[in-house]
Amino acid sequence: MTQLRRIELVVNGRRHVAEVPHRLTFVDFLREQLGLTGTHVGCEHGVCGACTVLQDGEAVRSCLMFAVQADGLEFTTVEGLSEPGKLNVLQQCFRSHHALQCGFCTPGMLTAATALLRECPRPDAHQAREAISGNLCRCTGYVPIVQAIVEAGRLSSSTSQPEDLT
Repeated sequence: MTQLRRIELVVNGRRHVAEVPHRLTFVDFLREQLGLTGTHVGCEHGVCGACTVLQDGEAVRSCLMFAVQADGLEFTTVEGLSEPGKLNVLQQCFRSHHALQCGFCTPGMLTAATALLRECPRPDAHQAREAISGNLCRCTGYVPIVQAIVEAGRLSSSTSQPEDLT
């Protein structure tokens, strides 16, 4: 018999209460119980970064934690980075720089870059590369991703709307 534990957490600004098995990974909870399939499951070892989400604003690997560990915390997934049907500045820069090809790594890249831009609003290319160094991409060669992050920082810091990088 699987034991369940009650958890309460906030994901993308919405409070959730759920009963979860002790060994359910957080990425599986997001995808299967909350229907937030933008967070991808890649290596399941924390190496590829496809499952990166923001925990209280910090980039974390959702495959490396259990759902029970999320109790009482606040998370943002790729779905929560902008309003539904709209792109934020970073997402617009990813699009304009063709910083995605197959799209598998994109959610993790966007969340990792969002964490960087919150901490360092105007990163240079070196800082951008460092911030995404834990996220693997097999398609782009990283150059357009780095360019998109740098441009997003430049554009966001030149506006008076910091909420663009929610």
